[in-house]
Amino acid sequence: MKTEAMFVKRRSIYNLGNQPIMTQDEIVGLIKNAVMHAPTAFNSQSARVIVLFGEAYRKLWEITMKTLHKVTPPEKLENMIVKISSFQKGLGTILFFEDESIIRSLQAQYPLYAENFPLWAQQSNGMLQYMIWAALSEHDIGASLQHYNPLIDDAVREEYTVSADWKLVAQMPFGSIAAPAGDKTFQPLDERVKVFD
Repeated sequence: MKTEAMFVKRRSIYNLGNQPIMTQDEIVGLIKNAVMHAPTAFNSQSARVIVLFGEAYRKLWEITMKTLHKVTPPEKLENMIVKISSFQKGLGTILFFEDESIIRSLQAQYPLYAENFPLWAQQSNGMLQYMIWAALSEHDIGASLQHYNPLIDDAVREEYTVSADWKLVAQMPFGSIAAPAGDKTFQPLDERVKVFD
């Protein structure tokens, strides 16, 4: 079944390479298509994406490395450097944001649901992340999802001239697959999925 194969193929790939599997325009087209069609509560379309290639992409991980150097315990520094360096070896990185001005507007329009809009926005952003991740994996492009926010938020906002209303949610480094993902263990599905009829 093709859908099942897509689920299996999407894995966290940490060992990235920079072999050009698709052109930058093709990758951006794939991302734009996902942004356009990702479901959102009240059709809010609050997700925002920045795609980084080349020097802009490498700069992100330099910022991250510099920021983490300040807060990482010395005994964990080497592992952190290895991990961040692996992200720098790929083709690019996708930054995921939520436009909080849209969320605030919906909260004002629909006060009964006000407390739910931030949660629904996060859920929608998660679906967008998954859609892009699965689409990349279908083209044999490896990726992983990282969360160095809020540590890098201010530096990212300054470096890429990001609106103050855009809240950084996640970072997705991607590239050719230099080494496959390791084995994955699974909890028993009977404990995770219940069926009633």
